[in-house]
Amino acid sequence: MNTQEEKQYTLDKRYIRMASIWAENSYCTRRQVGALIVKDKMIISDGYNGTPSGFENICEDENGVTKPYVLHAEANAITKIARSSNSSNGATMYVTASPCIECAKLIIQAGIKRVVYSEKYRLEDGLELLKRANIEVIYLNPNE
Repeated sequence: MNTQEEKQYTLDKRYIRMASIWAENSYCTRRQVGALIVKDKMIISDGYNGTPSGFENICEDENGVTKPYVLHAEANAITKIARSSNSSNGATMYVTASPCIECAKLIIQAGIKRVVYSEKYRLEDGLELLKRANIEVIYLNPNE
């Protein structure tokens, strides 16, 4: 690993740890997921999984099933960009769980060029779609 790669790896580890701390904001009990969008070494957006603004902060129904209108962390971070003057074009997304196929589509459309994740989701179709779109996908265990 050259010096530039080492610096990037150090930053990636730091941002993925920050995303996992951000996940603690989620009210979801089944799984808490956090996401950060970073561009030019600046965090330009953040998100965690949860209900839309103005809804009660309860993600699961009485049977423990996630409500259909719960937003994923990636979707929250990307839609927050849409409400700001920032652009995610060329940015990196750090997310604690690998993106599902729906979030992968949003990531592609948002112009994000790198995705760093720290936990594998049971389905890999989102990762496969990102790779098809020539987005750099990196699995990083923050505890290593």
